[in-house]
Amino acid sequence: MAMRDAQARVTRLRDYRAPDFLIDRTELYFDLRPGGDLRPGGDLRPGRTEVRTTLSLRANPARAEPGSELRLHGEGLELLELTLDGRALGSGDYRLEDGELVIPAVPERFELYSRVAIHPEENTALEGLYRSRTLYCTQCEAEGFRKITYYLDRPDVLSEFTTTIEADAAECPVLLSNGNPVAEGSAGPGRHWVRWHDPFPKPAYLFALVAGDLACLEDSFTTCSGRRVALRIYVEPKDLDKCDHAMASLQNAMAWDERVYGREYDLDIFMIVAVDDFNMGAMENKGLNIFNTSCVLARPETTTDAGFQRVEAVVAHEYFHNWSGNRVTCRDWFQLSLKEGFTVFRDSQFSADMGSPTIKRVEDVNLLRTAQFAEDSGPTAHPVQPDAYEEIANFYTLTIYEKGAEVVRMIHTLLGPEAFRRGSDLYFERHDGQAVTIEDFIAAMADASGRDFAQFQRWYRQAGTPRVRVDGSYDAAAQRYRLKFEQNCPPTPERADKQPLLIPIRLGLVGTGGDLSLHVPGLADGATELVFELSAASQTLEFERVTEPPIPSLLRGFSAPVKLEFDYRREDLLQLLRRDSDGFNRWEAGNRLAVGVLRELIDARLAGQRLRFDPALTGAYGELLEDQQLDTAMVAQLLSLPSESYLSELAEVIEVEAIHEARQFARRQLAETLRPQWLAAYERHRVAEPYRADAAQIAHRSLRNLALAYLLQLPDDDLIELAWRQFESADNMTDVNAALAALLNNPAPPAQERAREGLQRYYERWRDEPLVVNQWFQLQAWCPLPGGLERVRTLMEHPAFELRNPNKVRALIGVFSAGNPVNFHRADGAGYDFLVAQVLALDGLNPQVAARLLVPLTRWRKYPEPRAGQMRDALQTVTAAPGLSRDSHEIAAKALR
Repeated sequence: MAMRDAQARVTRLRDYRAPDFLIDRTELYFDLRPGGDLRPGGDLRPGRTEVRTTLSLRANPARAEPGSELRLHGEGLELLELTLDGRALGSGDYRLEDGELVIPAVPERFELYSRVAIHPEENTALEGLYRSRTLYCTQCEAEGFRKITYYLDRPDVLSEFTTTIEADAAECPVLLSNGNPVAEGSAGPGRHWVRWHDPFPKPAYLFALVAGDLACLEDSFTTCSGRRVALRIYVEPKDLDKCDHAMASLQNAMAWDERVYGREYDLDIFMIVAVDDFNMGAMENKGLNIFNTSCVLARPETTTDAGFQRVEAVVAHEYFHNWSGNRVTCRDWFQLSLKEGFTVFRDSQFSADMGSPTIKRVEDVNLLRTAQFAEDSGPTAHPVQPDAYEEIANFYTLTIYEKGAEVVRMIHTLLGPEAFRRGSDLYFERHDGQAVTIEDFIAAMADASGRDFAQFQRWYRQAGTPRVRVDGSYDAAAQRYRLKFEQNCPPTPERADKQPLLIPIRLGLVGTGGDLSLHVPGLADGATELVFELSAASQTLEFERVTEPPIPSLLRGFSAPVKLEFDYRREDLLQLLRRDSDGFNRWEAGNRLAVGVLRELIDARLAGQRLRFDPALTGAYGELLEDQQLDTAMVAQLLSLPSESYLSELAEVIEVEAIHEARQFARRQLAETLRPQWLAAYERHRVAEPYRADAAQIAHRSLRNLALAYLLQLPDDDLIELAWRQFESADNMTDVNAALAALLNNPAPPAQERAREGLQRYYERWRDEPLVVNQWFQLQAWCPLPGGLERVRTLMEHPAFELRNPNKVRALIGVFSAGNPVNFHRADGAGYDFLVAQVLALDGLNPQVAARLLVPLTRWRKYPEPRAGQMRDALQTVTAAPGLSRDSHEIAAKALR
């Protein structure tokens, strides 16, 4: 594919203007011709698809002036025919400019017909219509539809679509598009066609087409009004036995959305298609969701517990988009979090209801604090509602999704569940069938609750992670406890001065017997928790009748995405760990305790001192292992040390080796000191029943495999054989991967010998399962033992690795560069050179995937010299590369500013 000009072309929110034209109806006819027949010279003819489009256009009464010119988006299209109201247009009647078809002085109402040729087989960027092995499929968000036909490819142009697909009946027996099937027939010898109609107007980014030889798992769902909806999951025939979990997840999501949000599905059929080559996780196209195979296929032998949970969450997320994204969509891409942040919040609620709310919250916050906080403090930081962007593909960030969800969660916290439901009902009713803005969403919440959200909207418009400093003071004589809150936000690229935010802080006070009653004006007697609204740069909260020195339990449930600073003593954290009624803050107390111990070890390592381990952490972990009354899943979370990524995010300067060695030292100390307890936990949490991906079994496997990971820190032959026996006997991929990872990460020669044998067996058994082979790549890419880069280079030569497949790239190159810091950040800079070479090789094939690989280099300013200089040089090599895509250029250039 030809590269786009890498020069920045900035799109700004303030420049938004409504479209000059609207499209009432869109009629599409796809003639799929895969090629492959011989040309006269003996070469194979390349694939060629013709797309015939009839658009019913009219001037937008809110915008267009008489005689306005029509500008349609189009990229990489071969124009074969163009007519306006039946009159053929010659080359003098239109012009092709940079990515646009321009027709001057069109009527107020007219019908435009175009016929274009495209080449899906050559489309390696996986945008528009492309070929994934034997399957035709589309990806149109954000601007892929313009690679299919000439169109007003913007989210505020909604049209009713009718789509006809013609193809070879043997090669493509299944022909799918949005809406309901309305007709089908023969298209001549060996060919057939199917017509689909979607009665709900939608923007082009929600269009979808799939054609190929697919098997189908079919079921149904009866909606709250008694309508029967056909549910179909389409996969390659070999994967039909891996769809049951996705189907159950879909049915659960449909029932949950009716119960919690009152949203009923609207079409006669809902379809999911699993595709192996896909840039993202999944896409919510109206009625025809296209999924990465990793987000829909699941079977115990091939899928981990985390994989099962991911399938459930992503299936729910894309289904929930039917209302929060499809029926009510975005006016422009600056409103992306309107649908994504809201829907991530909804799928998080769903997952919490399906399992453990506390564990789900811990997992979400871990992702936010390690990855999104890093984004918020880096060169690509941007608000949830930015005021400008360069390349739209780079706009799909953790800030839009995860921080956007946290902003919605804060609205839920401020309003409470009943008022929030009234607000969401009003939002859907008021804007059904419209393309709207974040301000429209906030207005619905304000109107339904009577609350003023003017200050709160700064969360959408200011980048960066706020810091909240809290100081407590106790007056024993007056039995008064005072908390002083101060907020500030560091400068970010878009602005240095930050206005105070409205920050909801759930809190309680913990005494020797647990939660204390809170006595503040306006709070009901006996209440042990309140939501304090911090709205100024500095505020104070006073509690009366406090009979003992309390320990504040702050930011319960992580009620706001901030960095909280409070000078907890180690004994305070131990008390919170034992007595706090809020499950999240119990975990947070243990996390803070571990961070404090690890920071001492890091400082000692940097000072060249002997490492000494604080027995307080060993004692706390020992208590947790002995207490069999605690929730098993929570114990597993509490006993997991903070990751190297999180420790790096907390550090002012990232000292890679010191962080890695300190954490490894802590793991070995905990393994050695608590060896009997780990062994007891390993045996106690053995699951004897057949595999189920339910919360109880997942909790037992989680704690058992955590115990194994700790035990395999020790060079003990008996423990190595314990892991090997688990690898050989496990009936599920969770236990197989855990055992193999434990062996891979143990440097003892017997462990490495077993690991080599295990890797060989693993690949030989699962070589025909792409998703399992991806896990095989990941396990090796994650391994922190020396020689990581060389292992990855060797694996890139493996016949199972394909640079054109995003899943393979993410599993090997992405995991290595983002998840193996001690090997990626090796002192000679070879890891950076390797990544740059892969980015430049990928950039010509798939710019979106290439650009995302660059993220580990963008935080070079947090590293010491000479590492920072090496990373900076690597980014400069990228920006200087000829023919670089706008996607990669934007990420690298912003990092260097």
